[in-house]
Amino acid sequence: MATKNISMLVNFHHPYIRHSDETASDYVKENSLLFDKITNLYIPFLNMISKMETEKLDAKIAVVFSTPLCSLLSDEEVIRQYEAYLDNLIDFGKKEVSRTKNVKEINKNAVQYLEKILETKRYFKEVYEEDLLKYFGNYAKKGIIEILATCGTYMFMPHYADMSEILNAQVETGLYSVRHYFGVSAEGFYLPELGYAPGIEKVLRMYGVNYTILPSQSFLLGQVVPEKGIFAPARCYNCLSLFATDPLKLEYFNNPVYKNKNKDIAWELELDELKPFIKKGQARTSSGFCYWNNSFNDSDMNPKNMKKSEFIYNQENALSQIELDSEDFVSAYKEKLDSASSILKDTDVSMTCVFDDQMLLKNWDEGLVWFESVVRKFISEGIRVTSFSELLFDKFSLQKITPYFASGSAESYGEDYLSSKNGWMIRYLRKACERIVDLAGRFPDDTGLKVRLLNLGSKELLLALSSEWAKMIETNDYPEYAEKAFKDSIIAFTAVFDALGSNTVSTEWLCNLEKEHPIFPWMNFRIFSKKH
Repeated sequence: MATKNISMLVNFHHPYIRHSDETASDYVKENSLLFDKITNLYIPFLNMISKMETEKLDAKIAVVFSTPLCSLLSDEEVIRQYEAYLDNLIDFGKKEVSRTKNVKEINKNAVQYLEKILETKRYFKEVYEEDLLKYFGNYAKKGIIEILATCGTYMFMPHYADMSEILNAQVETGLYSVRHYFGVSAEGFYLPELGYAPGIEKVLRMYGVNYTILPSQSFLLGQVVPEKGIFAPARCYNCLSLFATDPLKLEYFNNPVYKNKNKDIAWELELDELKPFIKKGQARTSSGFCYWNNSFNDSDMNPKNMKKSEFIYNQENALSQIELDSEDFVSAYKEKLDSASSILKDTDVSMTCVFDDQMLLKNWDEGLVWFESVVRKFISEGIRVTSFSELLFDKFSLQKITPYFASGSAESYGEDYLSSKNGWMIRYLRKACERIVDLAGRFPDDTGLKVRLLNLGSKELLLALSSEWAKMIETNDYPEYAEKAFKDSIIAFTAVFDALGSNTVSTEWLCNLEKEHPIFPWMNFRIFSKKH
């Protein structure tokens, strides 16, 4: 009997937004983006994996951790800031429980979220010992999850397909990052935004990567269309295995019973009432204390309506809806797999689902609960939730194809990374890329201060290459901050280039920037050297 398989991958990524304790209060909103993910996604995801292990659930989930995120999660200063964030949120939560005591249903929501924050603090400090990456690595070593590598920073690779040294440096940094932070070697490589252009497969295979994931149009628009379509892996001419995925567009979060994350109490109360979570002079940011459901909109904003039970979030109703929505998702995939298996005359078939952390969190408080329900329902339907590597037991039998250029973002070709809003960025990036390759060739054997300069320049260039800055500008999501971060890295790189040219450097400036950006502690500028 044919086996039906589903491979589920969750892409964890966060731009490198880091500020010292002295400046953190100026970037409360930007820092809270990471803290929200730790609280509502990363720790609950670890809890879910732990529960699956305890229940001996036969499922293996694939995950991707970008290097900037790994660096932040292992940074002692960021950890201290996160714990202070939790403490302030707990103090605020206690005030909220007291403030809402006269409205029973709202008070119930306040109590539930306060209990969640208290439990999160306990898990972070006592269970996971302030080291989430260690526990993800432990589960990877046990074979419960599969960790894929990705670029050193979230670079949109097709824009640099003609610059092999830049691709080499990004791939090498990403692969080393997995070994450094998790103690395992990655068999697979996740292309940021699923961006593929011909030639990228050469770089991946050169570094020993066994497989990657491509958008379905890469499979279907190539010169050779796979006989099994997107329902089985294929391979390139150099034996790099390929899996196809359709970009997911989940809209379940719009259901009226789910929590309305846009109606956070931090946007409704007076500033004095938000202490100590938001201090005087700081910008407002979401607290997570949301009491209403999606049926409550701006036109309903008046004191009487805010207390109506039909508008107040009910966790039990949301959990019931999750069962329905997860069943709908699973049945759609089961129908596709059943149909493909029948057409292919009972051949083993597989599909790939890629979820990013924003999809499971940004607008959907219940996203991860839904995800766990989906995993369990796939298993109950007889569909094997398996890793990518387990589907490659006979990779040389896979059909050879020539993939087509594609991307998983925007309209499938990555046009949001080179638009009228952010197109000005790429000329600086490509010039800086040319310069770092030149510098790596000019100073191959230098030591001392020059090496520190070259390593710093390499770090700053990698940070500037992160496509997150272009995306944030395009989507108008903290665009001023993204533009500043990008320009700061480009200016720092240019300062390094000028210092090497003039043979002068400010050691104070160098030390301060090294301290400000401790990412890539293993950096060796020679990764940008031409390969002979």
